[in-house]
Amino acid sequence: MAVPEIIPIAHEPDYRTSTIGRFGGGQFLASVTYAFPDGFAMGDDWKEQKRLFVVLHKFDHDGHHQESDIWCAGTWAEQMKRPHDERSVVARAEARLADVLAGLAEREYCDIAIQPFQLTVDGVVFGLITECRAEDEDGEHDWAELYPDRLGFSAPWNGEYDT
Repeated sequence: MAVPEIIPIAHEPDYRTSTIGRFGGGQFLASVTYAFPDGFAMGDDWKEQKRLFVVLHKFDHDGHHQESDIWCAGTWAEQMKRPHDERSVVARAEARLADVLAGLAEREYCDIAIQPFQLTVDGVVFGLITECRAEDEDGEHDWAELYPDRLGFSAPWNGEYDT
């Protein structure tokens, strides 16, 4: 089944889609996620390459991507130096996420429906990208993947995801 033009994403409190919903300007999808640069090959420097990002994507009411605020809190190597410190990479990311969410007027956590989109920031691919299985003979895209979070959406297109 082909990917629909607008893809529903279900709000799940306390899970990976807990910080999505609507606000006065449209819809939003926010997360804190670790990511490697596109094309990264595992090596000795992986701890310096694995970065923690705070992501806020904004969409209009019809699900068209409007803008993204993507901020790097630091690396895995930095986090391991002060894992429980109030200035750790994770603590900085959580504080930034709280700030960006607080800046959304009339925020309501709920299901959203958005169009696929893609952008690259600091060598990392972000977006909701349509993909197809290699064995798919017709070449139609049959699922959408949220990057870099790696949440997969597919038929029956009810907003639920696979990891």
